[in-house]
Amino acid sequence: MSDLLWQKPGVAVDAQIQKFLAGDDVLLDREFFLHDIAASTAHAEGLQRIGILTADELAGLKRELATLTEDFRNGDFVLDERYEDGHSAIEFRLTERLGDAGRKIHTGRSRNDQILVATRLWLKEKLARVAGLSREIARVALDRAQAEKDLPIPGYTHIQRAVVSSAGMWWAGWAEAFIDNAIRAADTLELVDANPLGTAAGYGVNLKLDRAHTTEALGFARMQVSPIYAQLSRGKFELAALEALGSATLDLRRIAWDLSLFTSAEFGFVALPAQYTTGSSIMPNKRNPDVIELMRATHASVAAARTEIEQLLSLPSGYHRDLQASKGAIFHGFSRGLPALELLPALLANLEWREDRLRAAIDSGMYATDVAVEAAIAGVPFREAYKAAAASADSAGQGRTPESSLAARVSPGAAADLRLEELNARFAALGA
Repeated sequence: MSDLLWQKPGVAVDAQIQKFLAGDDVLLDREFFLHDIAASTAHAEGLQRIGILTADELAGLKRELATLTEDFRNGDFVLDERYEDGHSAIEFRLTERLGDAGRKIHTGRSRNDQILVATRLWLKEKLARVAGLSREIARVALDRAQAEKDLPIPGYTHIQRAVVSSAGMWWAGWAEAFIDNAIRAADTLELVDANPLGTAAGYGVNLKLDRAHTTEALGFARMQVSPIYAQLSRGKFELAALEALGSATLDLRRIAWDLSLFTSAEFGFVALPAQYTTGSSIMPNKRNPDVIELMRATHASVAAARTEIEQLLSLPSGYHRDLQASKGAIFHGFSRGLPALELLPALLANLEWREDRLRAAIDSGMYATDVAVEAAIAGVPFREAYKAAAASADSAGQGRTPESSLAARVSPGAAADLRLEELNARFAALGA
């Protein structure tokens, strides 16, 4: 391999120090490598447009970059410890194949510029996936809310039986949550959809780079104008992306908690498809809901990634090598969060309510709130109505049914007025 670009004459590179400096760059850059190649292609086009490359040199570079893309995808090129990082691997390959034309690819760039645009493209891709999965989850929840809107289920506060609820209300809650998650992911995508290519190490270069071309070629919505802000946004945009992912995984964690409780023998409200459970390695009498338990754990990884980046950002303006660590944080956060979200639509679509257990769990005291509200409607001050209902909670269910309780719950969004048409309209506004 060629010498390090930044190596100074007469100064030996200490292997232990270099290993520390490189960290996990080569391993992590495998995740961003194709985006780095795409950005290098756009940069080469921009260099040709301002006369740094000839038309023939550009053609050769684009051909070799396309070949490198295919070689990487099919395993003929492996990004490994032979290279300092993904960017140096690209330059080495192009120099090996094209000589001086390959050496020109780094003109007007910094390694920071390269990883910044590669991770920015990667974040756009991942945020689009978060938005898409959130829409899928919301669609399942809306459909089941409509189909099961009249199915009574126990409603809990403080993990204690509280009032009669409905499957329609449970599903509508998750539908609205994931509509919001889709919106937040799309809004965050709009925020990060800014091209940093051509900002170098944060101060620009003495070349009239065609940044408008690279912005269009890479599919960015706008150019990130200030080179200094390009540096300030590194970490800030990653943090925003993890927050958008975290909105979805936080809701995922609470769904998983509900299902963990509802599938237990003590509740027995929900049956999961067999593929979502595993057998115990020591207790032959049971099946474990491992999938939902690991879903429940996922948000911890996203939150940890967010914290890692937040702590990195205690820096003055300008580029600092500390920011290298943001690559690992976003990779680990999204590599845990997205696979869990990808399993959720099918899980929600296929879980089954056990109606006999649901109805058996609705006791007389769960009608006490209905009794108190009805007395208040009749003119009894609510405090007095509340005390009277509490005193007679054991008999509050006499002559009542879960269906009658739900039919009387007419406040907007409650069981008798789910407003699913409003949620469907918000869902439709999300687009494809």
